[in-house]
Amino acid sequence: MHSITIGMDLGDKKNQIHVLNAAGETIKKDISIENTAEAIRSFFNAYEGALVALEAGTHSGWISRLLTNAGCEVLVGNPRKLRAIWESDQKNDARDAEMLARIARFDPKLLYPITHKGEQAQIDMKLLRSRDILVKSRASFINHVRSSVKTIGERLPQCSADSFHKTAAANLPTVLINSLHPILTMLEQLTEQIKAFDKEIEQMSKESYPETELLRNIQGVGPLTALAYVLAVEDPSRFKKSRQVGKYFGLTPRQDQSGESDKQLRITKAGDTFVRRLLVQAAQYTLGAFSKDSNFRRFGLRLAARGGKNAKKRAVIAVARKLAVLMHSLWANGEIYDPLYSKKKQTQVAAA
Repeated sequence: MHSITIGMDLGDKKNQIHVLNAAGETIKKDISIENTAEAIRSFFNAYEGALVALEAGTHSGWISRLLTNAGCEVLVGNPRKLRAIWESDQKNDARDAEMLARIARFDPKLLYPITHKGEQAQIDMKLLRSRDILVKSRASFINHVRSSVKTIGERLPQCSADSFHKTAAANLPTVLINSLHPILTMLEQLTEQIKAFDKEIEQMSKESYPETELLRNIQGVGPLTALAYVLAVEDPSRFKKSRQVGKYFGLTPRQDQSGESDKQLRITKAGDTFVRRLLVQAAQYTLGAFSKDSNFRRFGLRLAARGGKNAKKRAVIAVARKLAVLMHSLWANGEIYDPLYSKKKQTQVAAA
């Protein structure tokens, strides 16, 4: 057991701290320090080797790395699991810091600690997320232009998002030019920047993350999905079994079992929302009309064919979960993806 345990409630400008000794007695409380690297480093110089507990949030990544480099053991708690703090009738920053310290001292597993990405992985992931924001903004602009044209009884031709600004400009009703032309100019700029991001993602994948090539052999997994997955996992050895990755990305169902009752619940949606969405999109492509034959596709279509409420949605989630597991297995073992591996193996066994 650590001689010193510290709870740290993070704020945007100030951090609240509570310090316990080995016996669980409060040494210092109601301590507030500036949320800057200099102030944090200055305070924790006197607590090298201490166990520090904090919650995941905007600042928890860089602070946890700073404290680790300062010689502390850091536990980053999952805020979704810390009901003892969130559901308290007397919630305040000082009490949150104390609760974090006492939970970490009693049983660190109760924090459901998470592991933050490394600094470089976090920086590289920002590129992907920036592209995602631009894509969402472009979709919003396109929807606005199309709906505006419909309000006067006309429609714009179907086209790709990349060429929409050109198609719309050539077919825009005269009465809407003044109000919508600036939007089309913005759309052109967004499309150019998205393409620039795509080139940068391709280059980054080849130069810094060559393992993404293995993952891109899977149908529906493009450079964006492959790189996002690699950045989110970082090190495949952190998972003893590939099956654990499905749970890591929140693709496994929640459980509510008591006695003979075992309810069917939705997925947990834990972990990285962005990567989970990309995996689901890849699964949707796998089950779509333009996908080639594969074990994944057959598996998903069998589930969807069972019928019942939300059968197709369940099939997509199941395929996304298997996809996350397969990507980890290929990466960890350095294998080349074979879409019909089982069928070929059975044929070889039968021939033998």
